[in-house]
Amino acid sequence: MGGYQDANYYRGSWCCRLILFVIWLPTFLHVTAQESHADHRRTTSLVELAKEPTSGDSGLFDPIEISPSVIPKVPFPTESVPPMYPIPYVPTRYEPVLTGKCPVNFSRPEISNILDKAAFDCFGPLASLVGNVVCCPQFSSLIHIFQGFFGMKSNNLVLSNAVADHCFSDIVSILASRGANNTIPTLCSIKSSNLTGGSCPVKNDSTFERTVNTSKLVEACRTVDPLKECCRPVCRPAIMDAALQISGRQMMINNDNMAGEMNHTDYLNDCKGVVYSYLSKQLSSEVANKAFRILSACKVNKVCPLTFKEPSDVIAVCKNVAAPSPTCCSSLNTYIAETQQKILITNKQAIICATQFGSMLRGGGVMTNVYELCDVDLKDFSIQALLAFGVQDAGCLLRSLPGDVIFDNSSGVSFTCDLSDNIAAPWPSSSSFTSLSFCAPEMSLPALPISQSLKNIGCNSAGVGFLVIFTFFVSIVVLRF
Repeated sequence: MGGYQDANYYRGSWCCRLILFVIWLPTFLHVTAQESHADHRRTTSLVELAKEPTSGDSGLFDPIEISPSVIPKVPFPTESVPPMYPIPYVPTRYEPVLTGKCPVNFSRPEISNILDKAAFDCFGPLASLVGNVVCCPQFSSLIHIFQGFFGMKSNNLVLSNAVADHCFSDIVSILASRGANNTIPTLCSIKSSNLTGGSCPVKNDSTFERTVNTSKLVEACRTVDPLKECCRPVCRPAIMDAALQISGRQMMINNDNMAGEMNHTDYLNDCKGVVYSYLSKQLSSEVANKAFRILSACKVNKVCPLTFKEPSDVIAVCKNVAAPSPTCCSSLNTYIAETQQKILITNKQAIICATQFGSMLRGGGVMTNVYELCDVDLKDFSIQALLAFGVQDAGCLLRSLPGDVIFDNSSGVSFTCDLSDNIAAPWPSSSSFTSLSFCAPEMSLPALPISQSLKNIGCNSAGVGFLVIFTFFVSIVVLRF
């Protein structure tokens, strides 16, 4: 009788089901597995397009921490990109006046192509609008690639101060002659000293290769996944590790007699520039540029680039509303319009901006979702009109993946807007703003031990122990036969 009751107990438990699964597993191993691929053509909904791969190319997972309905579309690499947004303007090109003191052939394809890309991405008056997302990341990548290209036939990873000044001046002149804004250095806070390695103690290949595991570094950055790198980075920590090694910073930190040490961040950044230069020498310019742009995209999409002043006027008229209010909505829309009138931002940045601003409103006592009451969309947080180019009501959000400004002889300059429909801005659940994550839990959290995972689904200690032992036994049998 007691044995019958025990059988009923195990039959109804999760442990019993898991044990039955383990017993069935060996027979399953004799079945020929077929590889399954996600059918990209059938992925049409906004939620599905927002999913990102976990492993391989076919795995998909859901975003977390924010409503999936506001996650922007992320096209698959094989999927056609959204239509270009044309600017009816063709930049004027002319022959640049160079210093003649930079010993580089700028007509070589490996550097000329990257110069062209940077010139379009930083095109004239458009540069300040896309500076944070497109222009400055590409200009920074150009500087890294040029630094490596300069030392390609030598042992050097950096330029001398005098040569750096001349070459940097030539780069800016060439970009301007191809239609770029000539204020790029100021816009992007990049100077000729970025080519010199600054205070980094390692400035040549020989010392670098004696200090760093270069094969591991190059392999980590040779193929950078644009989706996975932002959640479970591979290239970025490899660059940071190499920069720490060549900077000797750990030795400096432990040296109590070290006086007047420069800012740690500046010191490390100088060495990161040297690491980028080494990678640029080892990788093709196209591969290096792609990797550097992806790393920049991961960084810029973590924060909102807009500056929100205290929304006291909005709070005053929206604090007690429970239904659409013309006064509240007018004040809210005016505030947002004044905040976003200067730059284009990405879809992910817009989500962060909307959440950050909503948290400020909630902190001031606005408990009602005024975004919904006043029809505030994500694209409202990006610039709405490009009047300088004769374009109105753009309402454009740039893609979160690295993108470029494209030039065509017939249509002029174009850039890609990711969202053309009206997706509601997310209203935060609290007044305490924390950084948002667009990564799935399995991409950022360590796996639980087997015993803890089994307990979480209902197995007691005895069941767990039995299952582990039984699994071990079955594994031995399967491996033997």
